[in-house]
Amino acid sequence: MDAASLVDRIPVSRLAQGETNNVVEVRGVNKNYKRTVALRDIDLDVRHGEVFGLIGPDGSGKSSLIRAIAGVQQYDAGIITLFGTRIDSESSAERVKSRIGLMPQGLGNNLYPELSIDENIDYFAGLRLVPKNTLQKRKDQLLAMTRLTKFRDRPMKQLSGGMKQKLGLVCTLIHQPEFVLLDEPTTGVDPVSRRDFWSILTDLVHEAGMTAIISTAYMDEADYMDSLALFMDGKIISQGSEDSLLALAPGTIVSYEIENAHLETQTIRARHPQVQALGDLVRVFVRDAEPDAALASVSEIASPNRGPLTAAPPDVEDVVASLLLSQGAGTSPATESLSEKGSDPGMVKTEPTALAAGPASGVNRVERTEASDIDSQGINSPSKLIQADQLVRDFGKFRAVDHVCLDVTAGRIFGLLGSNGAGKTTVIKMLTGLLPPTSGTGSVAGAQIGRASQAIRERIGYMSQSFSLYSDLTAMENLEFYAGVYGLFPKQRRKRIGELIETIGLQGYERRLTADLPMGIRQRLALGCALVHRPRVIFLDEPTSGVDVLGRRQFWEILVRLARDEGVAILVTTHYMVEAEHCDDLALMYAGRVVATGTPAKLRSELQKNTGTPLTFATSSPTASLRIARDSGFQRAATFGRNLRILTTDIERDKQRLIELYRGTNISVSDWETDDVTMEDVFVDSILSQEESPEKSQVQAS
Repeated sequence: MDAASLVDRIPVSRLAQGETNNVVEVRGVNKNYKRTVALRDIDLDVRHGEVFGLIGPDGSGKSSLIRAIAGVQQYDAGIITLFGTRIDSESSAERVKSRIGLMPQGLGNNLYPELSIDENIDYFAGLRLVPKNTLQKRKDQLLAMTRLTKFRDRPMKQLSGGMKQKLGLVCTLIHQPEFVLLDEPTTGVDPVSRRDFWSILTDLVHEAGMTAIISTAYMDEADYMDSLALFMDGKIISQGSEDSLLALAPGTIVSYEIENAHLETQTIRARHPQVQALGDLVRVFVRDAEPDAALASVSEIASPNRGPLTAAPPDVEDVVASLLLSQGAGTSPATESLSEKGSDPGMVKTEPTALAAGPASGVNRVERTEASDIDSQGINSPSKLIQADQLVRDFGKFRAVDHVCLDVTAGRIFGLLGSNGAGKTTVIKMLTGLLPPTSGTGSVAGAQIGRASQAIRERIGYMSQSFSLYSDLTAMENLEFYAGVYGLFPKQRRKRIGELIETIGLQGYERRLTADLPMGIRQRLALGCALVHRPRVIFLDEPTSGVDVLGRRQFWEILVRLARDEGVAILVTTHYMVEAEHCDDLALMYAGRVVATGTPAKLRSELQKNTGTPLTFATSSPTASLRIARDSGFQRAATFGRNLRILTTDIERDKQRLIELYRGTNISVSDWETDDVTMEDVFVDSILSQEESPEKSQVQAS
């Protein structure tokens, strides 16, 4: 069917006729990129004053729809109306431009690197004709909300990823648009900043009547959405409330603790393919089963030396992952252990090779490294593969890393958590030899970080925040390039690359250009390039940022097997707090310092002991309820969609106190529930505790 005949079948927008409260109406929209179908017969309505969420895997069409609605990308067929205006040309898009705000996907993609925070905001305010007499007040409010006030003179190119996202949001909101389109605005942003973002958006929607379309990779953010559309393969397969989405994949989550949980999942997966190992916790999604039946099914196949089984309803992330799995999205990594694949010691040269600048620069042999540069334990020491002792890094008068100590042993996953700009990436750069420390010592795989950076690079794999891939090469060509850089002989190279393609799940993508790969597949390819020389240590800097839920789960299966089966030491940074549960040990950084360490279970237990149990309740007015709660002493209260959440050491006392606070107002409260402490609770409490202590402010170099 051609575009003209399709348009004839679509009714004229009811908003244009004054018969509807819809801000956006989409009817029969299609979009193709050559042979790739991005959007297939999309229909949706976005009502005035609602937050409409777009969720789904990488490459499913979310960004294409956002750009089409904003009028910055043409579509092939169908009708889009915005504020009653049909968006079908540049001139029609121009008529509504002043009423909308668009934040594209990607860290700082709508910003200017050489301009400071202040200058970027002023530039966008000028483009949007914001009156000078209101600009300063509006700017100060937005900077305070996003915690960027003290960085306003810093150039955009020197901001962390999360700070760029927050600045992009400020520039999008500076003209107070009626309608905003935000494409994964919280990707790469820490949990505290995510809560800040949602607090800002909730205020604007509920108090100022703004409307928003938001795509997200965080499934827990579905709680904030009034309506949801789940995209797969360019189609909307579900649209409506969160409950309607949950109904697509009914079932029960069965959980239990056991040693070697990652091995246990291989047994469970034969019957229940959706199973995770989170530390010592096995988490199984039993589709289409009530709790009693689900418990019985798992009990039949679970190991006898396990802990007790518990049952709970699935959340949005579980449902989306289940639907993706049933649709065949993604490629599950091979289930056999890595140690069973390619263990022939002849595969890689017995003498490790240094990372050269490129194929033409030749290969530097490790024999060039002086013996004094190698740790006295020797490079084959089975104990601590990563050590940092009192590491300090100053940039002029600014102290980015302040006396950091950490140890990572073989076969362990160490998680480094912290707010954007806390110093995590700087620590990794020092440990990988990319950045010399101002003071302090450390070693990686037996090589001293201050003196043997070349030896370190031979023995590690490193995935940085920004992809280290060549976008104009195919996946196979990238793997071959890195194999050559690391000095593998042609025969070794072919065998090793074949193993990686199977192990990491790149089958079918070998000949595709890297630029055209979905983000989750690109991340697996980047990991494959980092593993091609069989490193003993891997550094991963936010490796799953922006990757969909199924891609993240599959990526972590690979990491856990690398640690458990191959004995690789892994140091990873992440803003997904559920991923922190995969880690054996954690360190939480603030302002360049380590402020908390321990296992995930220990940190959760300490928070519950010292701060209390989470208490949540539904409210008819989240913004007003939050304001009243905070004004009355509940400073850590936070909104989660239509719910409020506090931590309390006395549940009944604080419940009655809150009921009294809202009595006599127009706010109704209900559905009181207690919850388990999460790693996000730990993170947020730790960071806010530091921010509230004046003596713990950012240290300056002496």
